[in-house]
Amino acid sequence: MAEPTERAENGGISFLRAGRAGGARPLVLLHGIGSNALSFAPLMARLAGRRELLAWDAPGYGASVPLAEEWPATTVYAHALAAMLDRLGHKKIDLLGHSLGALIAGRFAALYPDRVDKLVLASPALGYKTQPGEPLAPGAAARIDAMMNEGVGRFAAARGPRLVFRKDMTDVVASVVKAMSEVKLPGFAQSSRMLSTGDLISDATLIMARTLVLVGAQDEITKPANCERLHDALVAASPTLRHRFEIVAQAGHAVTQEQPEAVARLIDSHLTPAES
Repeated sequence: MAEPTERAENGGISFLRAGRAGGARPLVLLHGIGSNALSFAPLMARLAGRRELLAWDAPGYGASVPLAEEWPATTVYAHALAAMLDRLGHKKIDLLGHSLGALIAGRFAALYPDRVDKLVLASPALGYKTQPGEPLAPGAAARIDAMMNEGVGRFAAARGPRLVFRKDMTDVVASVVKAMSEVKLPGFAQSSRMLSTGDLISDATLIMARTLVLVGAQDEITKPANCERLHDALVAASPTLRHRFEIVAQAGHAVTQEQPEAVARLIDSHLTPAES
Protein backbone atom coordinates (compact mmCIF):
# COMPACT_ATOMS: atom_id res chain seq x y z
CA MET A 1 0.00 0.00 0.00
CA ALA A 2 2.35 2.69 1.26
CA GLU A 3 6.08 2.98 1.39
CA PRO A 4 7.66 2.58 4.82
CA THR A 5 7.56 5.50 7.21
CA GLU A 6 10.36 7.89 6.35
CA ARG A 7 11.71 10.96 8.07
CA ALA A 8 11.45 14.29 6.31
CA GLU A 9 14.95 15.44 5.57
CA ASN A 10 16.36 17.72 8.27
CA GLY A 11 12.88 18.25 9.64
CA GLY A 12 12.40 15.81 12.48
CA ILE A 13 8.98 14.77 11.14
CA SER A 14 8.26 11.17 10.10
CA PHE A 15 5.55 10.39 7.60
CA LEU A 16 4.01 7.79 5.34
CA ARG A 17 4.06 8.41 1.62
CA ALA A 18 1.86 6.60 -0.91
CA GLY A 19 0.41 7.21 -4.37
CA ARG A 20 2.16 9.00 -7.18
CA ALA A 21 3.63 12.46 -7.42
CA GLY A 22 3.17 14.79 -10.36
CA GLY A 23 -0.56 14.36 -10.90
CA ALA A 24 -3.18 15.99 -8.72
CA ARG A 25 -2.26 18.08 -5.71
CA PRO A 26 -0.89 16.01 -2.82
CA LEU A 27 -3.31 15.16 -0.04
CA VAL A 28 -1.80 15.57 3.42
CA LEU A 29 -3.37 13.65 6.31
CA LEU A 30 -3.15 14.60 10.01
CA HIS A 31 -4.07 12.00 12.63
CA GLY A 32 -5.80 12.27 16.00
CA ILE A 33 -4.53 12.56 19.58
CA GLY A 34 -4.31 8.84 20.31
CA SER A 35 -3.09 7.71 16.94
CA ASN A 36 -0.34 7.98 14.32
CA ALA A 37 0.16 8.02 10.57
CA LEU A 38 -0.57 4.31 10.21
CA SER A 39 -4.20 4.93 11.16
CA PHE A 40 -4.64 6.21 7.60
CA ALA A 41 -3.27 3.06 5.93
CA PRO A 42 -6.70 1.67 4.92
CA LEU A 43 -7.77 5.03 3.52
CA MET A 44 -4.46 5.59 1.73
CA ALA A 45 -4.78 2.21 0.03
CA ARG A 46 -8.02 3.42 -1.56
CA LEU A 47 -6.83 6.91 -2.52
CA ALA A 48 -3.35 6.21 -3.83
CA GLY A 49 -4.24 5.79 -7.50
CA ARG A 50 -4.43 9.42 -8.53
CA ARG A 51 -2.33 11.57 -6.19
CA GLU A 52 0.54 11.66 -3.76
CA LEU A 53 -0.51 11.03 -0.15
CA LEU A 54 1.47 12.17 2.88
CA ALA A 55 0.39 11.16 6.40
CA TRP A 56 2.54 12.68 9.11
CA ASP A 57 3.36 11.52 12.59
CA ALA A 58 2.59 14.73 14.47
CA PRO A 59 5.42 16.27 16.53
CA GLY A 60 6.08 13.99 19.50
CA TYR A 61 4.42 10.98 17.85
CA GLY A 62 6.10 8.03 16.16
CA ALA A 63 9.64 9.02 15.19
CA SER A 64 8.79 12.73 15.01
CA VAL A 65 10.64 15.08 17.34
CA PRO A 66 8.48 16.80 20.00
CA LEU A 67 7.89 20.52 19.86
CA ALA A 68 10.02 22.81 22.02
CA GLU A 69 7.04 24.44 23.72
CA GLU A 70 5.53 22.81 26.79
CA TRP A 71 2.13 24.28 25.88
CA PRO A 72 2.05 24.63 22.09
CA ALA A 73 -0.97 26.23 20.45
CA THR A 74 -2.54 25.03 17.20
CA THR A 75 -0.51 27.74 15.45
CA VAL A 76 2.74 26.03 16.45
CA TYR A 77 1.62 22.74 14.91
CA ALA A 78 0.44 24.57 11.79
CA HIS A 79 3.86 26.19 11.41
CA ALA A 80 5.53 22.79 11.83
CA LEU A 81 3.36 21.45 9.01
CA ALA A 82 4.23 24.42 6.80
CA ALA A 83 7.93 23.83 7.41
CA MET A 84 7.58 20.15 6.48
CA LEU A 85 5.77 21.05 3.26
CA ASP A 86 8.41 23.65 2.41
CA ARG A 87 11.14 21.02 2.75
CA LEU A 88 9.17 18.71 0.47
CA GLY A 89 8.59 21.48 -2.08
CA HIS A 90 4.78 21.51 -1.82
CA LYS A 91 3.35 24.99 -2.25
CA LYS A 92 -0.34 24.02 -2.42
CA ILE A 93 -2.08 20.94 -1.06
CA ASP A 94 -5.40 19.38 -0.20
CA LEU A 95 -5.57 18.72 3.53
CA LEU A 96 -7.39 16.22 5.74
CA GLY A 97 -7.44 16.29 9.53
CA HIS A 98 -9.04 13.61 11.69
CA SER A 99 -10.15 14.43 15.25
CA LEU A 100 -7.32 16.44 16.85
CA GLY A 101 -5.73 16.61 13.41
CA ALA A 102 -8.75 18.65 12.29
CA LEU A 103 -7.82 21.36 14.81
CA ILE A 104 -4.38 21.57 13.20
CA ALA A 105 -5.78 21.39 9.68
CA GLY A 106 -8.28 24.15 10.37
CA ARG A 107 -5.62 26.39 11.87
CA PHE A 108 -3.27 25.73 8.94
CA ALA A 109 -6.01 26.62 6.46
CA ALA A 110 -6.76 29.81 8.40
CA LEU A 111 -3.11 30.87 8.59
CA TYR A 112 -2.11 29.80 5.07
CA PRO A 113 -5.19 30.30 2.87
CA ASP A 114 -3.13 30.28 -0.33
CA ARG A 115 -1.69 26.85 0.45
CA VAL A 116 -4.91 24.84 0.87
CA ASP A 117 -7.24 24.19 -2.04
CA LYS A 118 -9.69 21.70 -0.49
CA LEU A 119 -10.11 20.79 3.17
CA VAL A 120 -11.55 17.67 4.81
CA LEU A 121 -12.36 17.67 8.53
CA ALA A 122 -13.18 14.13 9.66
CA SER A 123 -14.68 13.59 13.12
CA PRO A 124 -13.31 17.04 14.03
CA ALA A 125 -12.38 17.92 17.60
CA LEU A 126 -13.53 21.49 18.20
CA GLY A 127 -11.22 22.35 21.12
CA TYR A 128 -12.13 23.68 24.56
CA LYS A 129 -11.05 27.32 24.19
CA THR A 130 -9.09 27.63 27.45
CA GLN A 131 -6.19 30.07 27.72
CA PRO A 132 -2.58 28.84 27.90
CA GLY A 133 -1.55 28.44 31.53
CA GLU A 134 -5.12 28.14 32.78
CA PRO A 135 -6.31 24.81 34.20
CA LEU A 136 -6.80 22.32 31.41
CA ALA A 137 -10.31 21.59 30.25
CA PRO A 138 -11.57 18.49 32.11
CA GLY A 139 -11.62 16.37 28.96
CA ALA A 140 -7.99 17.18 28.14
CA ALA A 141 -6.80 16.86 31.74
CA ALA A 142 -8.48 13.47 32.12
CA ARG A 143 -6.51 12.08 29.19
CA ILE A 144 -3.16 13.00 30.69
CA ASP A 145 -4.15 11.82 34.18
CA ALA A 146 -5.43 8.49 32.90
CA MET A 147 -2.31 7.84 30.83
CA MET A 148 -0.04 8.69 33.77
CA ASN A 149 -2.03 6.72 36.36
CA GLU A 150 -2.96 3.67 34.31
CA GLY A 151 0.04 3.33 32.05
CA VAL A 152 -0.23 3.59 28.29
CA GLY A 153 -1.15 -0.07 27.74
CA ARG A 154 -4.15 -0.07 30.09
CA PHE A 155 -5.07 3.41 28.90
CA ALA A 156 -5.27 2.18 25.30
CA ALA A 157 -7.07 -1.05 26.16
CA ALA A 158 -9.76 0.84 28.07
CA ARG A 159 -10.29 3.71 25.63
CA GLY A 160 -9.38 2.43 22.19
CA PRO A 161 -12.47 0.25 21.63
CA ARG A 162 -14.74 3.24 22.34
CA LEU A 163 -13.59 4.75 19.05
CA VAL A 164 -14.98 1.84 17.02
CA PHE A 165 -18.71 1.29 16.53
CA ARG A 166 -18.52 -2.24 15.11
CA LYS A 167 -16.78 -4.21 17.85
CA ASP A 168 -16.92 -7.30 15.63
CA MET A 169 -14.38 -5.56 13.37
CA THR A 170 -11.62 -6.99 15.53
CA ASP A 171 -8.82 -5.97 13.17
CA VAL A 172 -9.93 -2.32 13.34
CA VAL A 173 -10.27 -2.44 17.14
CA ALA A 174 -6.81 -3.98 17.43
CA SER A 175 -5.30 -1.34 15.13
CA VAL A 176 -6.85 1.51 17.11
CA VAL A 177 -5.69 0.05 20.44
CA LYS A 178 -2.17 -0.57 19.10
CA ALA A 179 -1.79 3.00 17.86
CA MET A 180 -3.06 4.39 21.17
CA SER A 181 -0.65 2.16 23.09
CA GLU A 182 2.26 3.77 21.23
CA VAL A 183 1.61 7.37 22.30
CA LYS A 184 4.26 8.81 24.57
CA LEU A 185 5.34 11.86 26.48
CA PRO A 186 5.90 14.71 25.94
CA GLY A 187 4.03 14.54 22.62
CA PHE A 188 0.74 13.33 24.11
CA ALA A 189 0.79 15.95 26.87
CA GLN A 190 1.60 18.70 24.37
CA SER A 191 -1.26 17.72 22.08
CA SER A 192 -3.64 17.44 25.06
CA ARG A 193 -2.81 21.02 26.04
CA MET A 194 -3.30 22.10 22.44
CA LEU A 195 -6.72 20.42 22.46
CA SER A 196 -7.60 22.38 25.59
CA THR A 197 -6.77 25.75 24.02
CA GLY A 198 -7.96 25.00 20.48
CA ASP A 199 -11.01 26.71 18.97
CA LEU A 200 -11.94 25.30 15.58
CA ILE A 201 -15.25 27.15 15.44
CA SER A 202 -13.40 30.47 15.57
CA ASP A 203 -10.89 29.29 12.96
CA ALA A 204 -13.83 28.36 10.71
CA THR A 205 -14.56 32.06 10.23
CA LEU A 206 -11.12 32.43 8.58
CA ILE A 207 -11.13 29.34 6.38
CA MET A 208 -11.33 30.13 2.67
CA ALA A 209 -11.02 26.55 1.38
CA ARG A 210 -14.06 24.55 0.32
CA THR A 211 -14.53 22.10 3.18
CA LEU A 212 -16.05 18.66 3.65
CA VAL A 213 -17.01 17.87 7.24
CA LEU A 214 -17.69 14.19 7.81
CA VAL A 215 -18.44 12.10 10.88
CA GLY A 216 -19.50 8.57 11.77
CA ALA A 217 -23.20 8.21 12.55
CA GLN A 218 -22.36 6.47 15.84
CA ASP A 219 -19.43 8.69 16.86
CA GLU A 220 -19.64 9.22 20.63
CA ILE A 221 -16.41 11.25 20.82
CA THR A 222 -17.08 14.02 18.30
CA LYS A 223 -20.82 13.68 17.94
CA PRO A 224 -22.58 14.45 14.65
CA ALA A 225 -24.45 17.42 16.14
CA ASN A 226 -21.16 19.12 17.10
CA CYS A 227 -19.69 18.43 13.68
CA GLU A 228 -22.76 19.92 12.03
CA ARG A 229 -22.27 23.01 14.19
CA LEU A 230 -18.80 23.37 12.66
CA HIS A 231 -20.24 23.02 9.17
CA ASP A 232 -22.82 25.70 9.95
CA ALA A 233 -20.03 28.06 11.10
CA LEU A 234 -18.16 27.47 7.84
CA VAL A 235 -21.27 28.16 5.77
CA ALA A 236 -22.04 31.34 7.73
CA ALA A 237 -18.50 32.62 7.13
CA SER A 238 -18.25 31.74 3.43
CA PRO A 239 -21.61 30.66 1.96
CA THR A 240 -20.44 30.70 -1.66
CA LEU A 241 -17.90 27.90 -1.15
CA ARG A 242 -20.52 25.12 -1.02
CA HIS A 243 -19.16 23.38 2.06
CA ARG A 244 -20.48 19.86 2.66
CA PHE A 245 -21.57 17.89 5.71
CA GLU A 246 -21.77 14.09 5.48
CA ILE A 247 -22.66 11.41 8.03
CA VAL A 248 -21.06 8.01 7.40
CA ALA A 249 -23.25 5.05 8.36
CA GLN A 250 -22.02 2.23 10.58
CA ALA A 251 -19.02 4.10 11.92
CA GLY A 252 -17.83 5.56 15.18
CA HIS A 253 -14.97 7.96 15.80
CA ALA A 254 -12.44 5.85 13.88
CA VAL A 255 -14.44 6.52 10.72
CA THR A 256 -11.50 6.41 8.29
CA GLN A 257 -10.58 2.93 9.56
CA GLU A 258 -14.08 1.51 9.93
CA GLN A 259 -15.43 2.77 6.59
CA PRO A 260 -12.43 3.54 4.36
CA GLU A 261 -14.32 2.82 1.13
CA ALA A 262 -17.16 5.20 1.96
CA VAL A 263 -14.79 7.89 3.22
CA ALA A 264 -12.58 7.54 0.13
CA ARG A 265 -15.60 8.06 -2.13
CA LEU A 266 -16.58 11.21 -0.24
CA ILE A 267 -13.02 12.54 -0.43
CA ASP A 268 -12.69 11.78 -4.14
CA SER A 269 -15.97 13.53 -4.92
CA HIS A 270 -14.89 16.53 -2.86
CA LEU A 271 -11.40 16.87 -4.34
CA THR A 272 -12.05 16.01 -7.99
CA PRO A 273 -14.04 19.04 -9.27
CA ALA A 274 -11.04 21.40 -9.07
CA GLU A 275 -9.18 19.14 -11.51
CA SER A 276 -11.88 18.98 -14.20
